[in-house]
Amino acid sequence: MNKNRLAKIRIRESIISYTFLAPALIFFIGFVLIPMGMGVVTSFFKYTMKDFEFVGFANYIRMFQDPVWFKSLRNTMILVVGSVPVVVFFSLFVAAFTYQKRPLTRSFFRCVFFLPVVTGTVAVTVVWKWIYDPMNGVLNWLLKSIHLIDNDIMWTGDKRFAIWAILIILLTTSVGQPIILYIASLGNVPKEYMEAAEVDGANSFQVFWKIKWPSLLPTTLYIVVITTINSFQCFSLIQLLTSGGPNYSTSTIMYYLYTEAFKVYEYGYANAMGVILAIIIGTISFVQFRFLGRDVAY
Repeated sequence: MNKNRLAKIRIRESIISYTFLAPALIFFIGFVLIPMGMGVVTSFFKYTMKDFEFVGFANYIRMFQDPVWFKSLRNTMILVVGSVPVVVFFSLFVAAFTYQKRPLTRSFFRCVFFLPVVTGTVAVTVVWKWIYDPMNGVLNWLLKSIHLIDNDIMWTGDKRFAIWAILIILLTTSVGQPIILYIASLGNVPKEYMEAAEVDGANSFQVFWKIKWPSLLPTTLYIVVITTINSFQCFSLIQLLTSGGPNYSTSTIMYYLYTEAFKVYEYGYANAMGVILAIIIGTISFVQFRFLGRDVAY
């Protein structure tokens, strides 16, 4: 009798648990899994405003023969490779420096570096557009004042500088959350271990490398993966600042995908690019988990 009653209680608890999970599960299936599946399926079709014709791998073949796709891929990789290590090391440096300060000072630095995140992409872009302005921008004025340049530079209009200008903006909007996460993680490192190491004669670098760094690995793994994904999905900065120009020098995969889908209406071709982008992000994330996650205890 007791066993039957216990089984009924467990069944009832399971039903209640799944009932609470059902809305999120329905949302995930309806707005994530099904659209992803439809995207994969339609990538094998010539899908436009007028046509819906099965073409097999034609969209993928076209993609790997498209010079604009390779330009966009190159620009995307510049943003990823340029942003991820800088975000990790800069955030870790600022967090380690800030953590030693008083609580009020720590709060000030948190606000300063997190401000671009909460301000919004549009507002941040407007500020940077003014900074990069070739005629009245602060950057040209400053560089001319210290005699580094003689003539005004079109930072977002010159293909030599445009992608690097975008990278700088991306960095300023990417370091806020990692700094806060690192400061919180440093607070979880047992002080007894650091004090014991110092008593045994360990210097500051040895304390960091042997005690602090292993404790920061889970946070670092999260930051690396999220920053990589965000950099691959860079779109709004391009859309608001350069529209992919000049001559596709700032076009990323996400922006080129958007252009093909909503300006040219080549939905099948755009979905093919989305599938390849998902494969690239998934592969890189797997490698990151494989190498950085080896020493992380889950």
